[in-house]
Amino acid sequence: MNEAPLGRYSKEIDCHYNTSGTNDGERAALILVETEGKRLTYRRTDKIAA
Repeated sequence: MNEAPLGRYSKEIDCHYNTSGTNDGERAALILVETEGKRLTYRRTDKIAA
């Protein structure tokens, strides 16, 4: 098993657990508030980037 995505997976599960009392719209609003001021970056995932 590849352990590379394990951190992202655990963060996703943590988010769902901590927002279990909210509906999807409320959860999306919370996520958007938490991402304010952060930069979105893109990484290449093909063999050329490696």
